[in-house]
Amino acid sequence: MSKIRGQLPFPTRRGAQLSRDAIERRLAKHARTAVKACPTLAGKNLSPHVLRHSTAMRLLHAGVDTTVIALWLGHESVATTQIYVHADLALKERALARTAPITATPGRYQPTDTIIAFLDNL
Repeated sequence: MSKIRGQLPFPTRRGAQLSRDAIERRLAKHARTAVKACPTLAGKNLSPHVLRHSTAMRLLHAGVDTTVIALWLGHESVATTQIYVHADLALKERALARTAPITATPGRYQPTDTIIAFLDNL
């Protein structure tokens, strides 16, 4: 687990680093509580990794540079953080939208039923 500005994100009472098991137990405990207020969380895969990935994606959506995200996550290489860029369809759509002609209708392409039928028959 990486330190943020010299501090551990999840310290014990004595200031040491929490173990992975301890973090998982706390997450499970608070997830059970959260399900009472938000029943749609029931059955969802909640793990430290999912929270870590979700946080990275939110930072990416907020425009935070991948090098900063890599440092925050404690990645040894910025290349490791590039998976978030590749996984982010919304980011790709925004990039493609910038290349569209000014006269193009904004939004995703919606094929006609005829095209869908043709593709289904391939």
